[in-house]
Amino acid sequence: MANNKKFSLAALPVLFGFFVMGFCDIVGISSDYAASAFDWSQTMAGLVPSAVFIWFFFLGVPIGLLMNRIGRKNTVLLSMLVTVVGMVIPLVSYTSTTTLVAYAFLGIGNAILQVSLNPLLNNVVTDEKLLTSSLTAGQVVKAVSSFMGPFIVLAAVNWFGDGDESKWYVCFPLMGAITLLSGLWLLLTPIEDERKNTDVTAGVSIGETLALLKNPTILILFFGIFFAVGTDVSTNFISSKVMITRFGYDKELAGTAPQVYFVLRTIGAFFGVFALSKIASLKYFKINIVACIVAVLGLAFVENDIVDYVCIGAIGFLCSCVFPIIYGMALQSQPMKANEISGLMIMAVAGGTVSFLVGAATDAVGITGGVLVILLEVLYLTYCAFFVKNKI
Repeated sequence: MANNKKFSLAALPVLFGFFVMGFCDIVGISSDYAASAFDWSQTMAGLVPSAVFIWFFFLGVPIGLLMNRIGRKNTVLLSMLVTVVGMVIPLVSYTSTTTLVAYAFLGIGNAILQVSLNPLLNNVVTDEKLLTSSLTAGQVVKAVSSFMGPFIVLAAVNWFGDGDESKWYVCFPLMGAITLLSGLWLLLTPIEDERKNTDVTAGVSIGETLALLKNPTILILFFGIFFAVGTDVSTNFISSKVMITRFGYDKELAGTAPQVYFVLRTIGAFFGVFALSKIASLKYFKINIVACIVAVLGLAFVENDIVDYVCIGAIGFLCSCVFPIIYGMALQSQPMKANEISGLMIMAVAGGTVSFLVGAATDAVGITGGVLVILLEVLYLTYCAFFVKNKI
């Protein structure tokens, strides 16, 4: 009984790490403040999510190999150290360049965290059923953090910036302080090192992992993950901008748009857990992605704030389970290569960089053009839903 309690208590700081993981979703609302502060174009604002998510492409597989050498807990702590360092930068020097550097550190830390945090739960939760519940709980914590993103920015402005929106960057040290507390809690929590019971030299090379992309099915599903994340980040990125551009909302009010998105995405994930126990995952994927096309078209061409809110929420709800479904399809295609495929899927999280194209399209042809980039991403996901099955 004492042993089970020990594992339960050790799981708490690990689960709190998912709150830090959610900080990457602050890029949507904070890019509005950054664009206003530095007089950025929408194209330039689109670089903010890119600065965060591009690191998944470069770090996904190498960090997995590093984790084999230094252990899961140490890798998570490394991610928190990188994040804290990045969040201090705007206090030392607040310029357009250093702000992008801070976002880059946030992305690097988040990439390391996403690779290592889920596996670390295996070290503290030994029961398979409890592990599944714990992983779900972690995603809920992350969703809460994503939802609170606009509140974190507003709280920082009001508490530490005396309500001056030009001091929005104080949200960085606030996130850094939360990350530091999370890291210290984990550091002080005894967790058994999994390397004691495994061969740390075991594993595959980066080249062997990347070679799996020669398989057409794996390649298609890799880009499925790429555009699933791209749709998520792009919708978060553009949602507040739709409200500002079309309806003249101020940044504080426009911040409710990404909140609606994250709330409905969380509800969709909960609903999906039950729905997928009753409906085949591929069928559920098809139904949701077709409905998502309708929602994106509504957001693109209907200029009514209530309708646009509904469409933003609908995209979040309908796409909430796309990532795990495609991820599962990839693993099922070659079960014996599960570890390597998992590394590739983390690389594909770099799909968040597509927001740069959303910003560029918005500058070129208006907000509708930016939404149509999201439509192209959803159309690719539709291809995955209807045509990949025969390849598996």
